[in-house]
Amino acid sequence: MAEIRFDGKVAVVTGAGGGLGRTHALLLASRGAKVVVNDLGGAPDGTGESTMMADKVVEEIRAAGGEAVPNYDSVSTMEGGANIIKTATDSFGRIDILINNAGILRDVSFMKMPEDSWDIIFSVHVKGSFCCTKAAWPIMREQQYGRIIMTSSAAGIYGNFGQTNYSAAKMALIGLGQTLALEGKKYNIHSNTIAPIADSRLTATVLPDDIRKKLKPEYVSPLVAYLCSEQCEHTGGLFEVGAGSFFHLQWSRSAGSTMKTDEVSIERVADNFGKITDMTGAKQVGSIQESTMSFMENL
Repeated sequence: MAEIRFDGKVAVVTGAGGGLGRTHALLLASRGAKVVVNDLGGAPDGTGESTMMADKVVEEIRAAGGEAVPNYDSVSTMEGGANIIKTATDSFGRIDILINNAGILRDVSFMKMPEDSWDIIFSVHVKGSFCCTKAAWPIMREQQYGRIIMTSSAAGIYGNFGQTNYSAAKMALIGLGQTLALEGKKYNIHSNTIAPIADSRLTATVLPDDIRKKLKPEYVSPLVAYLCSEQCEHTGGLFEVGAGSFFHLQWSRSAGSTMKTDEVSIERVADNFGKITDMTGAKQVGSIQESTMSFMENL
C-alpha cells in the first residue's frame, strides 16, 4: 500500500501532552497533518493546570518539521470544547480529525467512592468528548468530511476492580461513538472507538513497571491514524489495541430461549436459564434494528 498521509488535513488531539495523545499527535504530524495539541496540563487525577505539557509536544512536532499549535482549555465545558475547535479553525482554517483522548483517574473501591470522584470522571471522559465533538460536528457536516475517535478502555468493556467510575464512563463512550457513526454516515463522518492498553501516567497506578515498559503508546497510534485516514471506510467499530495486537469487537448473544408471552413466569425463566446463558451457537448482533426484530418476531 502507498504511504498513508494527512496532507491538508487538520487534527485535534485532546490530552496530547503525554502518553497516547502525544504519540497520536506526533504520528499524524509526521504524515503531514496540522495538529492542535490540547492539554490542560493537570495531574493524573485532574487537579492543577499548566501550559508546559502541550507546549513541549508542539515543540517536538515543529522541531521535526511539522505544524502544530497548543491549546490549554479543559475539555469538560462547552466553552472549552468550542475554544479547542476554534483554535483549529483560527489557526488552520478547518477541522478534519478529532481524537477524544483526554482522561483522568480517580480509582477507589465502590464502597469508598465519593460523589466528586464519580462526577469528575464523567465530566472529563464523557462530557469532554461530547463538548469537543459537539463543537466540531457542524463543521464536519458542512464540509462533508470528518474522522472522530473515542477512547474507551477494557475496563469499560469488562469492568475492573476499583474503577466503577472509570468503567462506567468508558462504556458510555462506546454508546456515544456508535450513535455518532450512525448519524454521521451520510455526511462522510466516521466514528470509531478504541480500547487501548498502553503505558501512560494513568496506567502507572494499575500496571507493574516491567509490563509498562513493553506497552509503548507507539504501538496504538498506527491504528488510530488509519481509522482517521481517507483510505479507511470503517465506521462504528470498537477495537482493542496494544503491544502489537489488534482486535475488532462485536456484540454477540446466545441463541436464547423464546416462550409464548402468556407463559412467561419466574419458574419458566428458571427452567430455561441454562439455555438462556448457553453461548453455543451465539450470533453477532450488528444493530438495534436486528436486536428489536428478534423480539418482534415472537409477538
